[in-house]
Amino acid sequence: MLGKMFIRNLRCCQSSTVARIGFRCYRSSETSTIKTIGSVQEISRRHVQSWFRHRPTFLRPLPSVAVKIGTRMSSSPEGQDMMEVLACNSNQLADDVAAVGNNVAKRQKLVMDYLKVADRESKSVTAEFPDGLDWFNVTEPLTMQGSLRGKVVVLDFFTYCCINCMHILPNLKRLEHMYPIEEGLVVVGVHSAKFRNEKDSNNIRAAVERYEISHPVVNDNVAAMWRKLRVQCWPTLMILGPRANPLFVIMGEGSFEDLKLYISSAIRFYREKGELRRDSLPINLSNTAAVASNLKFPGKIACSLPTSAGFHAADSDAEELYAVSDSGNHRILIVQGDGVVRHKIGGKQSGFVDGSFEKARFNAPQGVAFQGCDVVFVADNENHAIRRIDLGTRQVSTVAGNGAQGNDRTGGKSGRDQPLSSPWDVAVYSTRDMDMSFHADDSKAPLKDVLLIAMAGIHQIWAVFLDDTIWWKFKKYPANTCWAIAGSGHEQNRNTSYPHSAAFAQPSGLAINREAKEVYLADSESSAIRKVSLVDGKVMAVAGGDRNPLDLFAFGDIDGKQYAAKFQHPLGVAYNPQDGCVYFADTYNHKIKKIDVTTNCATTCEFRESNGAVKRFNEPAGLCLDRSGRYLYVADTNNHELLVADLSDNTIRTVELQFRVPEEMDSAPDRSVRTLKADRAIQLHPGAACSLRLTFEFHFLGQTTKLTEGAPQHWSLRLPSTEWTSQERTKGTIDPSRERSLQLNITPPEQDPSTNGNGNSDSVTIGVDFRLNLCEGDVCFPKEFAVQLDVVYDGAGGSPTVVDRYDAQETYQIYLSRSKLSLKQA
Repeated sequence: MLGKMFIRNLRCCQSSTVARIGFRCYRSSETSTIKTIGSVQEISRRHVQSWFRHRPTFLRPLPSVAVKIGTRMSSSPEGQDMMEVLACNSNQLADDVAAVGNNVAKRQKLVMDYLKVADRESKSVTAEFPDGLDWFNVTEPLTMQGSLRGKVVVLDFFTYCCINCMHILPNLKRLEHMYPIEEGLVVVGVHSAKFRNEKDSNNIRAAVERYEISHPVVNDNVAAMWRKLRVQCWPTLMILGPRANPLFVIMGEGSFEDLKLYISSAIRFYREKGELRRDSLPINLSNTAAVASNLKFPGKIACSLPTSAGFHAADSDAEELYAVSDSGNHRILIVQGDGVVRHKIGGKQSGFVDGSFEKARFNAPQGVAFQGCDVVFVADNENHAIRRIDLGTRQVSTVAGNGAQGNDRTGGKSGRDQPLSSPWDVAVYSTRDMDMSFHADDSKAPLKDVLLIAMAGIHQIWAVFLDDTIWWKFKKYPANTCWAIAGSGHEQNRNTSYPHSAAFAQPSGLAINREAKEVYLADSESSAIRKVSLVDGKVMAVAGGDRNPLDLFAFGDIDGKQYAAKFQHPLGVAYNPQDGCVYFADTYNHKIKKIDVTTNCATTCEFRESNGAVKRFNEPAGLCLDRSGRYLYVADTNNHELLVADLSDNTIRTVELQFRVPEEMDSAPDRSVRTLKADRAIQLHPGAACSLRLTFEFHFLGQTTKLTEGAPQHWSLRLPSTEWTSQERTKGTIDPSRERSLQLNITPPEQDPSTNGNGNSDSVTIGVDFRLNLCEGDVCFPKEFAVQLDVVYDGAGGSPTVVDRYDAQETYQIYLSRSKLSLKQA
């Protein structure tokens, strides 16, 4: 059948369009978009031969070697039929929604009509999480028919190596802020590993923390739910109703607007039916990072002075500095060779802000590269941007990218006009113009700097031309423009003499061989080390991977020559001209290895600690050499430490960081919370059954000030005692796209009027805490404050009037800007 034949060969999907083409259903004479199993099978048989004859080349099925999980999924025809029908219906709905454009009313009606039929027709899935699986972010396992019943559930089938899976995490986080668990939405990450290393619960726990995943995650290390539900690719989102009844499936990264429409409609639909439960879940966020090292998931490291052949210490008195991407702390550290931290750039909170070292903010930065000794370029991964740090002026600026994930595979723009997608590493290469005189005596021609970028999100190599440059095939590139220079954008391991016909699979590390004019790259998803000629763009194999460009499952832990060698998801790479070897972090094998570039033979490096024990790494991701080529620095990511190995005797030690300013005085924002107090107390009537409605209106003082859409906007309510109750909930979030105010309905306890007979009033306090995120123009900032409201039972003198019911209403206006915060009582 069409869906089965095509989709079982998918791996990581960048776009839901892939799945949509594979499962395309054609309308029958029925008006409903819900198809029966029989109609799907008939349509599939009728169109399969035609579709495969005319399918686009980038959708051609991959060989069976690339589908080791998918091919284990043929044992349950009932499950296969359910997934096919669900995919067919979901993709037909997506087509219908797209066809009505931006007409909100029609979009909502289409989804609500779909839900009515889906709710009536679909049966609850019988699949259940097996006993004995490891769970994260919860104190006890969840079950489909137990703790998740009565919730709209999003099952996110992911594997943490997959860049496309990482791309949808911000969308899921936005949904969780819009619809907390108490409002009926639960996201469950179902981790279904590609690599052996990813089946280890300790590694998954580290990934959950590194990527700041706050929803429940289960390690489905035997792919039980994957097989039972007939999942075929990463990422896949399956959305279930409150009876575990399947509603939608989205394969690939998809559209946030469609996902939000589906979720909001499902919550509204089942809330009106009275099937949603408002109870919470036993959430307990995982936290494993070592505190003592002051590092949290360090990603990459770079040296300010490049390693050179025949280096002698007397050749230069320039100071050697190291840039470290402290990814989990969202900052860059500039460190001296002795471990003294010279600069801390950015704070321990994520953000996308240019400016001084104290004000600047990054989001999980990865690659770092020096240009000279005073400029550091940063691959600001989750901001999808390239940042520039000037150590002289102590300023951070943005070179390319705008904070949002892009899908441009060509480039040509500069600055924030050029969208990027998950840049993972950077390297600076100096070249002379490659015009007709390139091979002549060009010693007097000026050098031009080119910033190379491993663009993991779209599987390409990009470049920012820092000067006007003539590059391959004599093409002229204006200064500061950003271009794709190699890779088609397809996720493959394809080597060719034509750079734009070549294909990469999540390139994640770069290292330049200046003598040979080549750049080596760690191609993580093909588990290979590859290289690109910086003379003409030819892409060549070095070691690892497979000759078949479509086989991205050729991984292992084997030393050997070229394709006989096997690695597992390498992330970091460094070239040493002193011994002619490429050193690389074989990340998922927890090893450092090296390749002799003259023979393409790979061998494992063994380093010993001071006590003679062999050093055990934990997903190392970044490498660099000092200028002499004797010392290899390693960012041992999941051990939260920086190491240095002496290549002359294979000893290794930890680099103890020495902060000039104590860490508790770091550049993280001030945690003190300002309290706003109302001018007058709220008055309630003693002896009456009272209700209290509080309305908080947000007013923005600046013309461009607003609540940041997609960012968390939290509030929580503090009541005087357990006798006071809230008619809804005591915490939640504000959706900036729908709300400019917050309304709370509170039921106070009755008070005996005799307690106020002496004319005195009893006073209690209600507190409302706000943790908001705002933007003014292109500057975003957090705003945390509390509102304190005094409440009195006042009988108006010594003889209060007896009433049966008293309803109080108060409105408060909160005025916000970057520099101001005030409260006014209406």
